[in-house]
Amino acid sequence: MTILITGGAGFIGSHVLNLFVEKYPQHQFFNLDALTYAGNLENLKAIQAHPNYTFVKGDITDENFINNLFKVHKFERVIHLAAESHVDRSIKDPLAFIKTNIFGTTILLNAFKNTWKNDFKDKLFYHVSTDEVYGSLGEVGLFTETTPYDPNSPYSASKASSDHIVRSYGETYNIPYVITNCSNNYGQNQFPEKLIPLFINNIINRKALPVYGNGNYTRDWLYVKDHAAAIDLVFHKGKHKETYNIGGFNEWKNIDLVRVLCQQMDVKLGRPLGDSEKLITFVTDRPGHDLRYAIDASKIKNELGWEPSVTFEEGLAITIDWYLNNDVWLNNVTTGAYQSYYDKQYK
Repeated sequence: MTILITGGAGFIGSHVLNLFVEKYPQHQFFNLDALTYAGNLENLKAIQAHPNYTFVKGDITDENFINNLFKVHKFERVIHLAAESHVDRSIKDPLAFIKTNIFGTTILLNAFKNTWKNDFKDKLFYHVSTDEVYGSLGEVGLFTETTPYDPNSPYSASKASSDHIVRSYGETYNIPYVITNCSNNYGQNQFPEKLIPLFINNIINRKALPVYGNGNYTRDWLYVKDHAAAIDLVFHKGKHKETYNIGGFNEWKNIDLVRVLCQQMDVKLGRPLGDSEKLITFVTDRPGHDLRYAIDASKIKNELGWEPSVTFEEGLAITIDWYLNNDVWLNNVTTGAYQSYYDKQYK
C-alpha cells in the first residue's frame, strides 16, 4: 500500500511517521511537507534511510504539483496533518490559514477523488483536526463528537471549514474518510512557540514566562506519542465516515501547569525551588481567547480500546528531559525567523 502523510516533518506528523515507517515495513510512506518554520527533517533522522520512506518537498496549496504527485504515485490512503496551527499566528495572518487549511485540504481531496474516481475500495482519507473547532466551554461539560461547531479564532474557523469540506466530499462523492479532533499536544520535537516547549526554553535561559490574562484558561493535554498511537488505531480500525475525539483525560489551568513545569525544571536544573516561578509574567490577553477546552474521549476508548499511556506529570517529565538532552536541536530552531516572531508576539 502507498500512503501519503502530509505535514510529516512537523511535530505530530513526525511522530506518526516514525511510528508507522518502523511498524509497517510492508507499506510505502511518502512524507509531503513544505518545510515552513515548524517543519524539521531532523525529527525524522531515525527513518530517513528506510527503504519504505520517501520525502517530498511541496506545498498542498500548489494544485498542479499535488495533481501530478497523485498521478505518479496513486496514493491509496492519505493521513492529512499539514496545517497552519498556531492561534496567535492566525490572528496576525489569517489568510495564510485560509489558504493552507481550507484550500490545501480541498486540493488534496480533489486529487484523491480524481485519482480513484468511483473505485474507493480499501481507500481512506484521514483528516487530523483539533478540539478548537468546538469553541469554548463553560466551567462544566466536555466536547463530544456531536458538539456543535463554534470556532472563535481564524485558526479554529479554518480547521472547522476543512472538517466540513472533508465530510462533504464523503457524502457527495462517497470518499471513505475519518476525522479525529485532538486536544493540546505536547512532547518531544515540538516547535517552541507552543506553551510547554516555549516555557522550557525560557526557563533554561532565565527569560520571562508570558502567561495570557489571569492564567485561568483551561486545556486538556495529550502526550504526542499517545496521539500517534491513537492515529494508528483509527487509521486501521476506525469506522469510515466517523469522527473520534482524542484527549488526555486531564484538564489544567495554564497557571497551574506553568507552576508544575517550573517546579520540575527547578529540580532538573538544580535551582532553588521557586526560582523559575519568579519568571512568570502576566501579559495582555489575546483576542477571542477560549476559556476552556475539555474532550470526552470515551468513544475512542470504548470502541477502539485507546487510552493514554502516561499521566500528564509523567509525560511532562519525559518532555523536559528530552529538551534538556537535545539542546542542539533546541538551539537550531530558536534562531533567525523564530526569534523575530517571538519578539513581536510578546513585546
